[in-house]
Amino acid sequence: MPKQSKAIDSLTPATLAALETMGSHLALARVRRHESLATRAKRIGVSIPTVMKIENGDPTVSMGAYASALWLIGRDSELSRIASPELDQEAMERDVAAAVKLGAKRARSASASYAKRAAKHGSAE
Repeated sequence: MPKQSKAIDSLTPATLAALETMGSHLALARVRRHESLATRAKRIGVSIPTVMKIENGDPTVSMGAYASALWLIGRDSELSRIASPELDQEAMERDVAAAVKLGAKRARSASASYAKRAAKHGSAE
């Protein structure tokens, strides 16, 4: 038996549940299309046991096999959105925090500069 990846061992329960849900959705899509496991396997280019793993949400199946299964039901275009920058909430929060910090720094600098000019000209307003 091949050694399992540490990445797979560290998947969160939520991630595993998401894979299982996607797998069940892929199974439902196959059944609704009246397609056998053998036909689906041939179309994806994998074995029947691999299709069964996909439909069970097995995280050891390659991303390419999942992508092919999604392509067969016209959902592969969603793959590009999964990690799109505009949906990266943590990165956006960091960007906003950095902008707020920079804005505060610039405001302090402008205030200090104004105070220096006012002192130089002898008229503090």
